[in-house]
Amino acid sequence: MKTIQLGTTDLQVPAVAVGCMRINGLDKPEAERFVRTSLELGANFFDHADIYGGGKCEEIFADAVQMNPSVREQMFLQSKCGIRKGSFDFSKEHILSSVDGILKRLRTDYLDVLLLHRPDALVEPEEVAEAFDQLHSSGKVRHFGVSNQNPMQIQLLKKFVKQPLVANQLQLSITNANMISQGFHVNMLDDPAVNRDGSILDFCRLNDITIQPWSPFQYGFFEGVFLDNEKFPKLNAKIDEIAAKYETSNTTIAMAWLLRHPANMQPVTGTMNVERLKDCVKAVDIRLTRAEWYEIYLSAGNILP
Repeated sequence: MKTIQLGTTDLQVPAVAVGCMRINGLDKPEAERFVRTSLELGANFFDHADIYGGGKCEEIFADAVQMNPSVREQMFLQSKCGIRKGSFDFSKEHILSSVDGILKRLRTDYLDVLLLHRPDALVEPEEVAEAFDQLHSSGKVRHFGVSNQNPMQIQLLKKFVKQPLVANQLQLSITNANMISQGFHVNMLDDPAVNRDGSILDFCRLNDITIQPWSPFQYGFFEGVFLDNEKFPKLNAKIDEIAAKYETSNTTIAMAWLLRHPANMQPVTGTMNVERLKDCVKAVDIRLTRAEWYEIYLSAGNILP
């Protein structure tokens, strides 16, 4: 498995992360097979969140992997906190209690990475800093990051938080590529020129923050996958054409499109299908040409000036 450096850390992590949001949809043998296959593939970076399955996903994962200290050292564990029913909560009390719950469910003493899950409008960054200091000094969390945050929100946290923010999990796919598209339309009056995220892509690259694209095969907001979808005939025709050239699957090519970007992103898979996971991992060995990357981009309905 190809690895990348995670932010400014000394961690060399798999270029593809395994998302566990849907693991509660598997029975125990299926979950065991899924996790075992991930490890065999070298895809040993697992992404969780306390909100996934109401915490059940973390419990199922720990059970499936038969968590113990020797198993724990074979993987990277990342989880997220901050989403509550009907609100977001970055208070010190909530962060600390959330991490304790995550560690208990995952049956581990520490997280490699903790992300703040979606921005909290009522965030008091001084409290976040106190929580991070306590978690870091106690050894419960080794590295920290955010999810779905723009540059100014990150800068506000960085004013108070001592630890580097090493990752930002953001929605990005071929059909949800606004953070890429707005860079093409600088100083123009068309819709793609609207800077909706504060140039977060460039900001993360400038500050050595690893972007972790979530829902890499989704269109809209969890409206479905674009692969083999009749709503996207041109995109699928182009992906299939390139997949045939590389003698691989459309899943592999769609993932390779994200990995081709020089930002060294770490896409987070969402599939619980073992064969599809294998196709995602195969993408690390394919480097699309510049022409192929742009052809896929345009076939999704994205436009160039």
